[in-house]
This record gives sequence, structure tokens and C-alpha cells, in this order.
Amino acid sequence: MRTYVPFLLGLFLIAAVLHVDFFFTIAYLFFAVYLLARVWTRHNIAHLRFERHCPERAHFGDRLPVLVRVHNTGRLVVPWLQLHETLPVELAVPPQPRAVLSLGPGERREVTYTLDCRRRGYYAVGPMDARTGDLLGIADSGPLVCPPGYLTVYPQIVPLERLGLPTRSPHVALPAQSPLFEDPARITGVRDYRRGDSPRRIHWTATARAGRLLVKQYQPAIARDTLVCLDLDESSYSPRQRYDASELAIVVAASLASHIVVRERLPAGLLTEAWDPWAGARARLWLPPRRERAHLMDVLAALARVQLAPAAPLPEMLRHARVKLGWGATVVAVTPRAGAEVFEELAGLRHAGFAVAAILVQPDRPSAEWRRHAEVLGIRVHQVWHARDLEALW
Repeated sequence: MRTYVPFLLGLFLIAAVLHVDFFFTIAYLFFAVYLLARVWTRHNIAHLRFERHCPERAHFGDRLPVLVRVHNTGRLVVPWLQLHETLPVELAVPPQPRAVLSLGPGERREVTYTLDCRRRGYYAVGPMDARTGDLLGIADSGPLVCPPGYLTVYPQIVPLERLGLPTRSPHVALPAQSPLFEDPARITGVRDYRRGDSPRRIHWTATARAGRLLVKQYQPAIARDTLVCLDLDESSYSPRQRYDASELAIVVAASLASHIVVRERLPAGLLTEAWDPWAGARARLWLPPRRERAHLMDVLAALARVQLAPAAPLPEMLRHARVKLGWGATVVAVTPRAGAEVFEELAGLRHAGFAVAAILVQPDRPSAEWRRHAEVLGIRVHQVWHARDLEALW
């Protein structure tokens, strides 16, 4: 188009100098074609609509189909339309999604491609660049941008056959074989009154019906609110294993939360401080223990987004947990650093009435050293080098 305007001016100049009617006719014809191409292209630009249908959340390992729909709402033909979708390399499946289409008046066309969710994260899918113009290439629309959508890929979850986390809580949630605690909200039946039973246990309605004293029987249970305290402080990880160890730590946290909520049907929460691309800044993520599936999805979404950053050290977060949690809750520290300060803070939580455990992810200290320190303080410790180590956790 940039060379077309000088060509028209030159043609008019030649026609004016030579006074040849044929040159004027050719100049008018080319000028009309130029105006028609401009108007046609602008009309098409104004009446093109783009839609991208992509899930907002996906699980690790999923292959997601993405649908891009283009609609020509105008009354003119779109002779050609070039589409190019921009995708993150972590999700892209070769070849890159490109297409060249033509659309009639009111026509809809669809383009599909697949995303391979092989790495957890928070990704922008797009933007999509589109170009159109006329058949002669006189008028070009320039890039038409379809804004990006955003996809959260949950971290990998390793199934845990059994998880024997310690607990000290007398609040009721998990059925137990030994009647250490009883849930007054869960009545399993009645029995005859025995000497020493509290008058508060008398079931007056059943007593009146049976004509003898009957007392309520409660389901024996213990409860455990579990908080996973994840260390994502950049300085905690050695440079050689920074990426692998931090990703494994996130897999550990996600697997624990999923097992506790789905398999044990108990409350689980998350506390960590890291870079959050959603917020565009470093943030402290505090998700108090809850047992709903929707809450688990929020925990997994947070673990999908977080990235290593200069953050608060783990002992500081453990002190924060002490203030936020109720007595008897279980705190699980997931960290690569088996430092004395971490163990002493865990020991302080234990003496304050919390149950504690530590999962060391690819620690760089000799195992005998931190095991002796943990045993002296009464802290349960497990070491994880690979994701498969989680299958035998506790």
C-alpha cells in the first residue's frame, strides 16, 4: 500500500503532462480500486469477531483442546484472514497454531489446537494476531489482536497410600479405633445408664419411651487440622538444585493437601511466601485449614502459581502459624534446609501444643546430623529425594 500511493500520484502527473485521456482513465480506475480496497478492508476489520474457548484450570499431564472461533458479522466477503496464536513454550505442541481462512458474509470458522500441560504454572494463552486485507494486497489491516486467556495448571499430585501425621487435637473429625475423645455431635445410639455416667449424657426422650435411664453413645474420634508450611525462600535452595528441589517441594505440598482433604476428609491449609504472578508481586499466601473440595482447588491453584523468590525464612512463617492456628493442629514444614533454627521453632510449636512434622526435600546436610537433632527435639522427619518417595511417606 505504501508503494501504491506514489504510483497513483505518478500516474496522475504523467496524465496531466501528456494530456492523454487514456492515462486519466487508468489513473481513475486505479484510484477507484484503491478506495474500494480501503473501504472493503475497514468494513471487514469492524465486523470480525474472535472467541477463544479454553479452560481456566487444568491438571498436570492433561492435554487440553482449545477452540478459536472467528465470525464474520459483515455483509462482505473476507477474502483472506491469517491467524497466529502466541503460546508459552511450556504448553505448546508443535506445530505452532497458524491458519489462513476466507469467510463469507455471516460465516463462522473454527480453528482447534492442543495444549500439553506438562508443567505446572499460571500461563497466558495468547494473544492471537490476525491480519486481513484485499485480494490485490493494496490495503492491509495490520495486526488485529485477540486478548489472551489465562490457564492455571495444577501441580503434579502423587497418590499416598497412607499418611500417619501426628495429632494432638481433641476436636472431632476423624473416626478412631481407640475412644480417646468422643464427638457430642455424633450420636451412634443409646445404652443403659451405668454408675458414674454424667447426667448430661442422659437421653431423656429415649428414657421416657423405654421407662429406664438411657444415656447417649457418641462416636469416638480425633481431629486434625493440618497446615502445610512451604518454604519457597530462594536462599533456602542451593543454586545447583534450585529448580528441581523447589518443584519437588511444591509436589509434596500438593500431594499432602490432596490426600488429607480427599482421602482423609480432614481440613488442610497452606502457608507460604513466594512470587505470585497473579498478583505481580511477592505475596504471603495464607489459606487456613478447611475440608471442602473447592478449598482444595484454591490450595492447588496457589501452588500452581507460586515461584521461588527472596521471601521470609521458614522460622518466621512457623511463628506466624502459631498465632493463626488453634491448639492441637498439625504443622508440616516442607523445606530443603534442615537448620537448627527450623527444628527449634518446630520444637517450640510442639511444646505449645501443636503436632509437628518436617519433610526435607533434597537436603544438603548429612542425614545422620539432622536426624539426631530431630530425635532429641522429638520431631518427626521424613526425607524426599524423588516424587516416588512420597508413595511410602510415613
